[in-house]
Amino acid sequence: MPSSSLLMLLIPTLGLLLLLGSVAAAGGAFDGNFYKNFEIVWGDGRARVLNHGKVLTLSLDQDSGSSIRSKNEYLFGRFDMQIKLVPGNSAGTVTSFYLSSLGSNHDEVDFEFLGNLSGDPYTLHTNIFTNGGGGREQQFQLWFDPTADFHTYSIIWTPNSIILSVDETPIREFRNLEKGGVPYANNQPMRLYASLWNAEYWATRGGEVRTNWTYAPFTASYRKFEVDACVWSSGKSSCKSNSTSFGSTSSDGDGAGDFLYTEESDFFVQESIKWVHTHYMIYNYCTDLKKYPQGIPYECFVAQSRNNGVVSS
Repeated sequence: MPSSSLLMLLIPTLGLLLLLGSVAAAGGAFDGNFYKNFEIVWGDGRARVLNHGKVLTLSLDQDSGSSIRSKNEYLFGRFDMQIKLVPGNSAGTVTSFYLSSLGSNHDEVDFEFLGNLSGDPYTLHTNIFTNGGGGREQQFQLWFDPTADFHTYSIIWTPNSIILSVDETPIREFRNLEKGGVPYANNQPMRLYASLWNAEYWATRGGEVRTNWTYAPFTASYRKFEVDACVWSSGKSSCKSNSTSFGSTSSDGDGAGDFLYTEESDFFVQESIKWVHTHYMIYNYCTDLKKYPQGIPYECFVAQSRNNGVVSS
């Protein structure tokens, strides 16, 4: 087994490469065009597509925030977005990148960046909803300044698991545990969303710090989204339903990336997650006994077993 110091060097560069294979080599990854692949949901001019569709800015002022969503729906795939967050005093704001289906029993996978007072670190808030049920919050403080430059945030959604990563470093996994009675997101197609909105009642220090509107408008920037996924259209998927290492079609109709999962890739993913949780996690619903006085959810026991080197499913 590699030493822990060597693992820390290998995890960010090898973990997802082993997990997914080379999507670029398969031709499925592309630098997306926001004009072509997204539509504005709300914002009244506060969502702006620039540089011939290559850059998106979302803005928030005291009257409104802004949001976009993908024109296509997807059922499984990899979704990457480069984001540069609101700089300076961003308290009360939430910048998001997420997948979601529609309806009260919706599925959803969230990256939400909670604004801060100038000089304080951003909080990365993640959550996963399945069949309308959420409450699976995990929060992290990032190991870099997310306002100084663009960084890549990824959702890898397969029939077996959902993995969230930051700059190719896996930070969270939610496995398909339907056999254990835990609902999983494998039936409802989801769209890709991005938004910037006011959540001062809860976002910064639990709502203690409200938005200072003298700093408005607040602006976040997005670029280089890449989608290698199964497009859902007319009740059918573009991917072969009987394939476990399945091909995928990107949102512009090109490409065929394969999603690979091996024991070697799983090892690096789990080591990465353990490292991030040890050094950068600030909240985990799996350890919140006030929230779950009768005992933590089943998926938490499975995750703990995997982190301790016990294979469980």
